[in-house]
Amino acid sequence: MPLLPMKSDWSVVLMFSYLFVVAANSRAAESTAELLWPAQVPGEQTPLSPEVDTTKPDGDLVAGRRVLRLGNVSSPTITFYAPSAEKNTGAAVLVCPGGGYHILAMDLEGTEVCEWLQSIGVTGVLLKYRVPRRSGVPAHVPPLQDAQRAMGLIRASAKERGIDPARIGVLGFSAGGHLAAMLSTRHARTYPTTDTADATSCRPDFSVLIYPGYLAREGDKSKLSPDLTVATGLTPPTFVVMAQDDPVGVANALVYYSALEQAKVAAELHLYPPGGHGYGLRRTDNPVTWWPQRVTDWLKASGWLEKR
Repeated sequence: MPLLPMKSDWSVVLMFSYLFVVAANSRAAESTAELLWPAQVPGEQTPLSPEVDTTKPDGDLVAGRRVLRLGNVSSPTITFYAPSAEKNTGAAVLVCPGGGYHILAMDLEGTEVCEWLQSIGVTGVLLKYRVPRRSGVPAHVPPLQDAQRAMGLIRASAKERGIDPARIGVLGFSAGGHLAAMLSTRHARTYPTTDTADATSCRPDFSVLIYPGYLAREGDKSKLSPDLTVATGLTPPTFVVMAQDDPVGVANALVYYSALEQAKVAAELHLYPPGGHGYGLRRTDNPVTWWPQRVTDWLKASGWLEKR
């Protein structure tokens, strides 16, 4: 016969049961990574070496911690980070890490961001898109195909995942910010139809760009890149954050915001004097690293976080 806990042990049992339930509800509810493409990845012909973390032992730290810099991505995926049922607002965000279209900062601008989104009741969807740049192909073409496919898959499975298909946004950092802007301005699929998921809209309902790159035209930073076409009624409401001393160039944020304003697209721009580039959402004493709270305020004020 199994031994039952003594009366004095019940408090311990209850305590551990409570802690288990709390942990189960609060920890990142991460599903396994799902392949974007059921068969052949568009345009992929030459196999790459296996995926690898390219960060060297003496690599630069961000807020005192290392960064996972993933290279050689040829099998793009999405991973869903769902909030608890109690917190779930129904909103979702496709997260695009940066890395100059060469690598992906998978933790700094990926998993950590999805876990933050979970904490505010949003399903974070981490996009692992193809890098590095493919020879003879514009840097953004394979990643844009991956982002468009990902947005279609999110919408196609929205109901079963507790996601409102009319409240799916995109958030990108650096080159991922450029990718998010591309997804926000180019809504026609750039690859042959694969299945019914490609029949759904790949237009984000809102867009968040954190220290974006490649938005200004090369050679004339006062003009928008020809890759982007901001249009009234088509480009979604947008939130932009950048530091004036960002080595990528604050003109990227300014020229995109100006295009949004001219097209009468609802937009919010936050500029900070110091801050640099590549801080993700790791908090420091630098005010620019408080951007997650500003984004949360914007999402709430815009109605994206209202439970329906």
